[in-house]
Amino acid sequence: MVVPHHPAGARLARHRLAGELADVVPPTLLADLIAVLAELVGNAVRHARPLPGGVVRVAWRMRASAEGPRIQLRVTDGGASTRPRIRTASPDAADGRGLHIVAGLASRWGVERDGMGQRVWAEFDPAPTPRPDLVPAG
Repeated sequence: MVVPHHPAGARLARHRLAGELADVVPPTLLADLIAVLAELVGNAVRHARPLPGGVVRVAWRMRASAEGPRIQLRVTDGGASTRPRIRTASPDAADGRGLHIVAGLASRWGVERDGMGQRVWAEFDPAPTPRPDLVPAG
């Protein structure tokens, strides 16, 4: 899907993702997917150039496995002068925590660059199956 290179683009992407995956993935995974997609689109709007036409490309792919769905999110923009990276933010900083959220919720994430721009992706492995015979310690 293509969304505007504008803060409203993150909202459009979140709503579309939620609409397509709400009946397919568990609610907790959907919440993580929505949070990560919002961060990735928000970062593209704040820090990168748009693709031609003033847009950002958003995609997701789900593959079934015996353990559950494996999902990859991808956000493609026109690139920036610096590569996306996790930063250290002070407690008083207004921003700088987005990729910490991505890294904390996704199984892995990364950046691919080519002559047209960059693609930031995040992958989610299936959640482990709950074991009712195990009781948390503590």
